[in-house]
Amino acid sequence: MIKAIIIDDIEQARITLKKDLETYSPDIEIIGEANGVIEGAKLLNKIQPDILFLDIQMQDGSGFDLLDILKDIPFKIIFITASDAHAIKAFRYAAIDYLMKPVDPDELVTAINKYRNQKLDENEKYKLLNYSLKNHHKPNERLALHTQEKIHIVNIGDILRCESNVNYTEFHFTASKKLLVTKTLKDFEDLLSDQGFYRVHQSHLVNTKCIKEFVKTDGGYLIMNDGSSVPVSVRKRPEVMKMLEDL
Repeated sequence: MIKAIIIDDIEQARITLKKDLETYSPDIEIIGEANGVIEGAKLLNKIQPDILFLDIQMQDGSGFDLLDILKDIPFKIIFITASDAHAIKAFRYAAIDYLMKPVDPDELVTAINKYRNQKLDENEKYKLLNYSLKNHHKPNERLALHTQEKIHIVNIGDILRCESNVNYTEFHFTASKKLLVTKTLKDFEDLLSDQGFYRVHQSHLVNTKCIKEFVKTDGGYLIMNDGSSVPVSVRKRPEVMKMLEDL
């Protein structure tokens, strides 16, 4: 059995989550629950779960406040949030699983499956997440990418371009390395748009710092620093040309 703890200041949210876990993940055993930061810290100092379902915004503080209290984080975390869009972006940078309220059962199952396959040390993940959240005004330098086998921590500056592959995204790096990542291109467009990345085609997101040329013939396409070509959609062509002029 997988031992879990739920920390959320809304009782009904805890009840609903427990019922969903009983229905969709019967191998998860709830060994404790708490209604806030203080009670949660006391509970976690007494018993350690395999996985923690942690609310972000509670009456006596945030889930991050709770984690800062703890000396060690040997368990894995799935964050729960109601509406904090900036926090969601930080979660994606740190590749930490999260659920939006009200929790969708399908997303719950997906998050738990990610948990089962997760290999990255939780302390490192939390440090990356906390840095992203507290330094949201600064450009993020690293990104955690989930593949089928492991989680890769990469430098954003090393990403040349991203290409859609159905429900996956293929990352191309400046050192000719490739990774097939288990998220859609739309996820990474939202994530990287303020990091110098631009979606030039339905299937292509490029690092504008790695564009070498824009060829106007044959419908218009980009030549990247590694020599690869990326098509530019007809609709995006005027925007791309203006964007390049402003670089």
